[in-house]
Amino acid sequence: MNSCEGEKGVLDLYDVTIIGGGPSGLYTAFYSGMRALKTKIIEAKSDLGGLVTHFYPKKTIYDVGGIPSIEGAQLIEHLNRQAETFHPAIITGQTIVNMERLENQTFKLVASNGAVHYSRRIILAVGSGIFEVNKLPLEEAPLYENTSLFYAAGDPQRFSDKQVVISGGGNGALDWAAELAPHCKRLTVIYRGDQFVHALEHNVERLHTYQVDVKMSSEIVALSGTKGQLSSVTVCSSASGCSETVAADAVIVNHGFQFSLGGLDDWGMTIDNSGICVDQSMQTSVNGIYAIGNAASYPQKLYLIAAGFVEGPIAVNSVKHDLEPEAPAQAMVSTHHSFFNDK
Repeated sequence: MNSCEGEKGVLDLYDVTIIGGGPSGLYTAFYSGMRALKTKIIEAKSDLGGLVTHFYPKKTIYDVGGIPSIEGAQLIEHLNRQAETFHPAIITGQTIVNMERLENQTFKLVASNGAVHYSRRIILAVGSGIFEVNKLPLEEAPLYENTSLFYAAGDPQRFSDKQVVISGGGNGALDWAAELAPHCKRLTVIYRGDQFVHALEHNVERLHTYQVDVKMSSEIVALSGTKGQLSSVTVCSSASGCSETVAADAVIVNHGFQFSLGGLDDWGMTIDNSGICVDQSMQTSVNGIYAIGNAASYPQKLYLIAAGFVEGPIAVNSVKHDLEPEAPAQAMVSTHHSFFNDK
């Protein structure tokens, strides 16, 4: 007998399990409820929201339709409340390390802590995968981490009237610079490149607007301070070979991330350099497993949060049709949905 065939297994069997609790996963859970599918979200981190929660909670987001501007944390709060509309099961702090298709074609998922989940279909909303920040490669760096050396900006107010150094030159680093500049006593951006090739022109222009001190072709080579509190950093220019001391009460590092699919690349799916390949129904090369958001790869892919809000419902509708071929092709719009009309 398969593990999910017993009485307890039947109670624990979900129609769809969404792996990943970022923006795309949260909205997909809401839409899955609209389709009356028994839904579960499994998120590897302790908090929902993905990269937005962990690295950009105070970043202002402008490209979600109908919302002129919103902070990252507030967007995730809204998405979380929306996701809970139809009461999905929400599991955090579990990384799925193994997948097995059982004889009855349901999926058995095993987490790193030994927890077991059963699902008829799977939607992968894992972004670029499980992420770990690239840390500052200095021996003394751990002495200052989380007190005056940070890998996410967080609340700009904590840097009020401080001398802040940001190391990095991508969009994330320049976004942080623009958000923090109005609060800081002094802000310095240090970048090892000779030009901002990975940043939007608008973000570069904002550095000049806020009169941020920018040091190109440079990197931090030493940290100085006492009892976890930084006082300065040593910066070396690769162009001149000269070093200088820059006063710093806090350093924020944005050197990118290391992403791992956490074993998903062993599931038999076709994966290219952009992600997990999907067809027009958002299904991967493995029947019953779908991918959405930044995890999904297909021609003319759009890498915006808003794109996941479309891809998720497409995947859910595909799952619904697969499980119930006679069901309508799409959910009724919310203004006509019985759940909302009964309120």
